[in-house]
Amino acid sequence: MTESPDASSNRRDPYSEAFKKFIVADWAPYSDDLPERLPAADHTPARREKLAAEFPGKTLVIPAGPLKVRSNDTDYRFRPHTAFAYYTGLGEDREPDAVLVIRDEQSTLFFRPRAPRTDREFYADPRYGEVWVGQRDSLEELQSAVGFECRAISELPSVLSEAGQSLLVIREADPSVTAIVDEARGDQTTALDGDLERCVSEARFIKDDFEVAEMRRACDATRTGFEAVARELPNAVANGRGERWVEGIFGLHARHLGNAVGYDTISAGGDHANTLHWIRNDGDLRDGDLLLLDAGVEVNSLYTADITRTMPVGGTFSEPQRRVYDAVLAAQTAGIEACRDGNLFADVHRAAITVLAHFFEELGILPCTAEESLAEEGGFHRRWMVHGTSHHLGLDVHDCARAKMENYRLGTLHSGMIITVEPGIYFKSTDLLVPEEYRGIGIRIEDDILITDGDPVNLSEALPREAEAVEAWLADLQK
Repeated sequence: MTESPDASSNRRDPYSEAFKKFIVADWAPYSDDLPERLPAADHTPARREKLAAEFPGKTLVIPAGPLKVRSNDTDYRFRPHTAFAYYTGLGEDREPDAVLVIRDEQSTLFFRPRAPRTDREFYADPRYGEVWVGQRDSLEELQSAVGFECRAISELPSVLSEAGQSLLVIREADPSVTAIVDEARGDQTTALDGDLERCVSEARFIKDDFEVAEMRRACDATRTGFEAVARELPNAVANGRGERWVEGIFGLHARHLGNAVGYDTISAGGDHANTLHWIRNDGDLRDGDLLLLDAGVEVNSLYTADITRTMPVGGTFSEPQRRVYDAVLAAQTAGIEACRDGNLFADVHRAAITVLAHFFEELGILPCTAEESLAEEGGFHRRWMVHGTSHHLGLDVHDCARAKMENYRLGTLHSGMIITVEPGIYFKSTDLLVPEEYRGIGIRIEDDILITDGDPVNLSEALPREAEAVEAWLADLQK
């Protein structure tokens, strides 16, 4: 990676006066053609209008967030704050340092437009200069894309100062913007900021038609990534460090078909599958072991899939593996069946763990009956199924996470929601309560489920779930 000549403030200006005149001369003019509206732009006005109605007379400040340093003078690839993406329609790496301001019926996007090529920024600024990061939008271009007013970020402090006590801000999105808001309000009251944060999170519970379509695209792209991994399993075994090979193959397709992975891929072979958030992905894959792959493609609009499949590395489940697999599949099937409008969110988890608790009772590893374990004072089954069965899914892999408990974990399912159903069984190799032939087996099956007025819709159903179907799928892809 190239280093900016200005990377150290201790260095003298590396540019001669003659070069400064030379570098800015004789460039073709920018095109007069304006970009088409973003795919989400037809849906964002209603979102902003609904949010403004929740806070009449308030000035709502939703930052995209700043660039974040990875090391020294290099930044992480930028991803905008989820609320900013939801209300502007901007995805991918757009738009660092930008701020959306909403007051009643007026929405304005403040951002840093490209500088003229005659400015030093053009050639000398490694964060924003055209030579370094490519051609940025003008005010007119970004306004054409998002479909509402855009202004220069330099105007934001005066606008916020004038708004004063009416301001509310998503506090954690951009500390520098939050500081300006706090100064403009003249106090440090943050209670209503929390209300704004909860509101923008809960607004994403129900997906509109555009969002459902994007989630379908994300699931379809993820299916392609899983198929590529299945084809590459023999190479993953042969080349060593197979978990990394799998991660890389899936990541290739995520970048090719979308924006990136929606979260760090879990590529867990053998006993690593029993570490719930195994993202080190540095182990070998071996015939006879299972591979638990938990991965999702984030499409360019930033909607992400979240799918898990557990597959036999050698192509065939052993009898103990299959018995555990079938128990997880039965639990997931029960959970999916509970994904109905009007049911409680908790009903999905209850349906899945009931199946698992009875399986653990059948194995003789519970210190009580399944019903006693499922009672509030029990919970012994959680030794082998620690996590919840479901979470909301959308722009974030754990979407709507700042919602009130009574509206989320204790809430009701409604048509238009998308949740995961992902029970698992995790028998660590060191767990002496588990019969020896089952130790080291970790299995999770996860799908993305759309709640409707009728039957639940499995958005990821193109990937096989049944053990025999998984084996046939692997055999077909590895021909």
